[in-house]
Formats: sequence, structure tokens, C-alpha cells
Amino acid sequence: MSEKTVVVERDGGVATVRINRPDEMCALDIPTKEALLAALRDVADDADVRVVVLTGTGRAFCVGQDLKEHLGLLESGADALTTTVSEHYNPIVELISTMNKPVIAAVNGVAAGAGASFAFAADLRIVHANAGFNLAFTGIALSCDSGASWTLQRLVGTAKAKELLYFPRTVKADEALALGLATQVVPAAEFDSAVAELAQRLANGPTLAYGSVRRAVAYSATHDLAESLAHEGELMTLTGFSADHRAAVDAFVAKRPAVFEGR
Repeated sequence: MSEKTVVVERDGGVATVRINRPDEMCALDIPTKEALLAALRDVADDADVRVVVLTGTGRAFCVGQDLKEHLGLLESGADALTTTVSEHYNPIVELISTMNKPVIAAVNGVAAGAGASFAFAADLRIVHANAGFNLAFTGIALSCDSGASWTLQRLVGTAKAKELLYFPRTVKADEALALGLATQVVPAAEFDSAVAELAQRLANGPTLAYGSVRRAVAYSATHDLAESLAHEGELMTLTGFSADHRAAVDAFVAKRPAVFEGR
């Protein structure tokens, strides 16, 4: 594995963005946040990438802020303490949430703090049977960030979101599945193949339509019915004139599988 703190692995239409600090449980120091943001921007803009997988190296998906670095910043009074949310965390989550292609969080181990928030921002969360989520923010007397206040309550409801944020604990994989935090829990021996299979299934699908659906769902979460209907109409026009839609209709009439290009 490369010594880079974030590595990108491409396999056909699948790009895997991997936080690569196994000795630090994939904690986020400033260089790692900058590298992650750059990697996500790159795959979001790459038309050849049809689906993005976000994961970690080693025993952790991502444990959030690197507290060793954070302590040093506190002691020095560095400006990064007040700017990292707006400069790093917010744009990372916006990219995970809004890029025009599906995003899978392959939760290979513990996901805590901002790491949990990153996973919640993805479309689907494939969770290793030994993994778990921890909303660790108030454990170090901080409010939540990286979209946790927005995504968590939409996944588990307002009351449960407040409970998990007020009283941080590790929500193990089976409970995460029951709560709706996990899409699928996979045994250790099957984890990598399950992630690859799902990613390839999405990459082979109508990814322009998938991207439009995720945009529609995000828009409708904060707009009224009339506005949401109008937005749906715009996206239906976009996808209705796409090559993928024509390919799907032709394949249906010919009674054969469709081949999609994501355009």
C-alpha cells in the first residue's frame, strides 16, 4: 500500500477512495483532509468513474479528527481550529452527498465522529460484521459536524439521533442494521467481495439516472411538494433524453439486457 494518506484505486468504472493511515485508525489530520478532498473532487469530475467507494485501511474506516494534531493546535492557538470545518469537513461531505454518481461507504472498521458522518452521507453503507459507529463528538465536549445533524436524524429519526449524539457509544454492526445506519452487514470473509459486487452492479447501471435520483432525494428533503415536483420534472427531462434511457427502451422492446454508458 502506498505511503500516501489517501489513495485512489480505479477498476473500470469503480473508483475506491481509501483513507490510508492504518497506524492512526485512519484519523484525519490536515494533510489527510486536504488529500481526501482533492481525491473526491477528482473522482467526482471524472466522467469515466461511474461509482465511488469510500473506505479505510486496516482496522478503522475513519475515527474522525486526529486528536494528537488537534491538541497541538489547541496549545498553539492555530487558526486551523476554526477553519477546518468550513475548509475541509463541509466540502468533503458535500462532495460525498451530491456528486452526480452513487457513493458507497465500505465500513471496514470503526467509524467515529466525522468518520461516521462521512459514512452517513453516502448512499449505501456496507458494514463489516466487526465494525461499528460512534458519534463521539460530545465525548470530547464538541458539537457535531460533517453533516451529522442533517443525515443522522434522517436515518434514525430525531429522538434517536439526539440520544446517539448526547450519549456516545459504539453502535455495533447488527444494531446499526436494525436502526437503518447500515444497508448491509457482511461477514469478514465476504466483505471485500460484497463491496466489489455492489460497486460493479452500480457501475454497470444507468449511473446518470442514479445521480439524478440522489439529487432529487436531497432536493426534496428541504423543499415543498410543488418545488420538488418541478425539480423532478427537470431531472426527468434530463434523463429522458439520455443515451441510457434510449438504450433501456430499445433493450426492453428487443427483450435483451440493456448496456448503459452513464450518459
